[in-house]
Amino acid sequence: MAYAKERIGNISTIGLLFIMVIVLFISISVGVSIGVVEIPLSDIFRILLYNITGVQMGDPSILAHGTTYDIVWSLRAPRVLLAAVVGMALAMAGVVMQATVQNPLADPYILGMSSGASFGATAALALGAGALFAGTLGSASIVVWSFVGAFGVSIAVLVLSSIGGRTTSTRLVLSGVIIASLCSSVSNLIVTFARDAENMRSISYWLMGSFASAQWYKIAVPLLAVIICGIYFTTQIRTLNTMLTGDEVATTLGVDLARKRKAYVFMASILTAAAVCFCGIIGFVGLIIPHTVRGLTGNNHWKLLPISCLFGGIFLVWADIVARTILNGGELPIGIITSLCGAPIFAYIMIKRTYSFS
Repeated sequence: MAYAKERIGNISTIGLLFIMVIVLFISISVGVSIGVVEIPLSDIFRILLYNITGVQMGDPSILAHGTTYDIVWSLRAPRVLLAAVVGMALAMAGVVMQATVQNPLADPYILGMSSGASFGATAALALGAGALFAGTLGSASIVVWSFVGAFGVSIAVLVLSSIGGRTTSTRLVLSGVIIASLCSSVSNLIVTFARDAENMRSISYWLMGSFASAQWYKIAVPLLAVIICGIYFTTQIRTLNTMLTGDEVATTLGVDLARKRKAYVFMASILTAAAVCFCGIIGFVGLIIPHTVRGLTGNNHWKLLPISCLFGGIFLVWADIVARTILNGGELPIGIITSLCGAPIFAYIMIKRTYSFS
């Protein structure tokens, strides 16, 4: 009987994964189609097919040149795909961080990585620090500094949480709050004394998140991070499940929680840094997605992790669609959309006393 139930559960999980993949594909197609200029899905399919595989279905002068080609291949396709990959990265990081700190209110930003990224970008724009990489990377030097800031903060949190004792979930959270407050204060200080109004507008928009500057090469870094970290966390699913039982039970079962927490925070920081360094700060994705999917699949990470990744990609694709279509001739920062969705869910989790996480 138990074996039969497990088989049914596996079949339902595979079916749900298949459905999520189809929905993600449809969402990406719709995202490329919708905009100021409406483009038929058939044209999008032919252009993408020709430029990716070389298979010709129609006039080649239209498939590789012209206004429709520029809109599809140069503007919308990289933007929508970057949104999908970033959504996957942030959702995966959220699942791991909630298991690591054993708190359903946790997400990647609880450890201050967003503040670190904003500090790196602020320093590059306001203080001219971006000139260090400007010779080889040009305007992309801000991306390097935002990545350095996010990654550096994660290292600082790990070091601070291990001083004077073992790394615990409480010490990780408190260390993240301390480092995040410090980075935010310094960033605000820089903005206050900066004189370049144009750079400050760029910082303000970057801090609220946007995919407006998406290009094909920007997809590579977060995609590589998703693949590498996805493979790693797949091998750690049993440990992630064990963490939900509490420190005492996990230690009794032989899990080295201090070492595992450091490794998971390190890998989650790579995911978050790779995501935010190209599109700015996008909050609440790591909170919304795992909580929503957990209501469908439960806490078993064999189901929770892959479905959350797919759902994260779907969510951020549609959030970007709303951000760039809700205003006529304008665009909302995507961080506003995710915050409007995330704040009520955050309050719901906090207030609902019957919420079960273990």
